[in-house]
Amino acid sequence: MENLRTALREFASQRKWQKFHTPKNLAMALSVETAELTEIFQWMEGEESRDVDNKTKRHIAEEIGDIMIYLTMIADKFDLDPLTCAREKMIMNAVKYPVTG
Repeated sequence: MENLRTALREFASQRKWQKFHTPKNLAMALSVETAELTEIFQWMEGEESRDVDNKTKRHIAEEIGDIMIYLTMIADKFDLDPLTCAREKMIMNAVKYPVTG
C-alpha cells in the first residue's frame, strides 16, 4: 500500500496536479469512477454479471484500478491506510451484524 501511495504522490507531483487533488475533487472523481464500474453491469441480468468475457473483465479491472487510485489518494490526504480502515470496518460490521442461527 505504501508503494502505491508513494507512486501516486510522485505521479501527481511530476505533473503538478497536487493543487487539483483536494479531498473534495478526489471524492468526486472516485464517485465518477465508481459509476463507470456500475455502468458496465447496468443492463446485465444478475447471473450474467457473474460470467463476463475477457474484454469486459479487462474493463472491470481498469475501473477497479481507477477506484483504487482515487481511494488511496483520498486516504493519503488524511494519513489513513485503506486496508486498516477496511479491517476496522469489518470488525464494526461483525458486531453490528452478528452471525445468527
